[in-house]
Amino acid sequence: MPDYDAVVIGAGLGGISAASILAKNGLKTLVCENTGRVGGCCSSFEEGGYTFDIGASIVELSWVIDELFEKLGKKTSDYIDFIPIDPIYGFMTADGKRFSYPVDKDATKKVITEFSAEDAEAWDRFAKHGSEAINFAFGKVMTKPMMTFSDSLMLSIENPKLIKYLKYMILNFESTLCSFFTSDKVRASMSLQSYFIGLPPALCPGYIAFLAYSEHEGIFYPRGGMIEIPKGIAKVFEEYGGEIRFNARVDKVLVENGKAIGVKLSDGTEITSRVVVSNINAKTLYLEKIGREKLPRWAVKAIESYDVSIPAPMIMLGLDTAPELDAHHTFCYTTLEEMNRVWFEDYLSKKIPKRGFMLISWPTHADPSLAPEGHHCLNLVTFAPYELSEGDWDTIKEQYLEMQLDSMEKMFGLKLKDHITVAKVSTPKDFERALLHPRGAVYGLQNDIVATAFFRPRMRSRAIKNLYLTGASTHFGGGVAPTVGSGIAASGLILKDI
Repeated sequence: MPDYDAVVIGAGLGGISAASILAKNGLKTLVCENTGRVGGCCSSFEEGGYTFDIGASIVELSWVIDELFEKLGKKTSDYIDFIPIDPIYGFMTADGKRFSYPVDKDATKKVITEFSAEDAEAWDRFAKHGSEAINFAFGKVMTKPMMTFSDSLMLSIENPKLIKYLKYMILNFESTLCSFFTSDKVRASMSLQSYFIGLPPALCPGYIAFLAYSEHEGIFYPRGGMIEIPKGIAKVFEEYGGEIRFNARVDKVLVENGKAIGVKLSDGTEITSRVVVSNINAKTLYLEKIGREKLPRWAVKAIESYDVSIPAPMIMLGLDTAPELDAHHTFCYTTLEEMNRVWFEDYLSKKIPKRGFMLISWPTHADPSLAPEGHHCLNLVTFAPYELSEGDWDTIKEQYLEMQLDSMEKMFGLKLKDHITVAKVSTPKDFERALLHPRGAVYGLQNDIVATAFFRPRMRSRAIKNLYLTGASTHFGGGVAPTVGSGIAASGLILKDI
């Protein structure tokens, strides 16, 4: 008899979500987590009295988390205390202009009117399209497996709204945004979302543009830090008898006769199971944890064809005063053209961007308990290559910190240096070592048009029987809601198959 019904590799959101549903349905389930905490890219840690978030910094489309807890027979609010965030974003421009978008759609329209009366009217049309796209088209497939063209066809038949918006799977982000808005400032203020999946506006799928609307349906931060989301799910998992082993690195997926039969840990322990669920990067899973020799040739060729996503260096600051900001998230923005240049002129040339693009997360704006009284936490997030044309991430940390702080002060007037009590830089190499994401890939695999939906690695593996995938590498991609959705979808397949 196998040791467990299911062994899950990784306690990231996809893995812990799938595990919790399996445990609730009576399957003896073990989660093996490489680190000492849950969450993966949606987690937090303490240093110097401050609680810093590791990757994810906000929650959109929270209904996906509610759906998970409903499937678990629980209420989200009993396990996670979500704080509503308003305004959604503050914006800083190089010419000194500051403004913000409130959650209220009509209030946002008034802000847009300051830039363009025409775009203010277009906002109503954009919001209507966005609501349908998020709630009745793409949102509906976020918790459903999409492994084949037939799956896509069936979902379209069940959900006619999806057909109406399929064109935005073909159009790119930039053309979608520009089809609604004419003002450069308005376009720029809604361009950040393209990098939410790690691509510039010119390459990002068009449907991602509607994330700029989705946040107006509610955006939240969990009290206690982003780790409170996976901790809440893990608590339910353990209430249903699930087991988590921390600092338990999986070295190999055990495969016999083309079937996954368990895992081997780095300490040599072998654990057998009826199914294996992987929440790690799909390339790492297939090429390292399973190995080319265990895979059909077509599978090796297929998985090697995927590119991993862009890394996201993070600067985490503890401050002895409140920063001169207006919102939980502030976007130091540039034009759409500059956003594209970050990719085509900097990233592809292995250069650290020296442009104004940056996302600033201020979690203590929502939850002051994350820092000592009167102090604050701040995360500065940019995108940069894993390999650098000059220098190496392990040797330029201090230089990178100084460069970004200087950029914030010179370009946007944000003076931080004199108030820093704790400073930590997490580079792509740090991310790779800590979370085992190849090349520091923060979104798993690159999520362009040809690697979306059923073009991504499938939740039910075709190459290895009894192997299932969750997380950013499979449908629907990276992010809090999509990865939770992947856990819901994958667990449904397992319960059907087992």
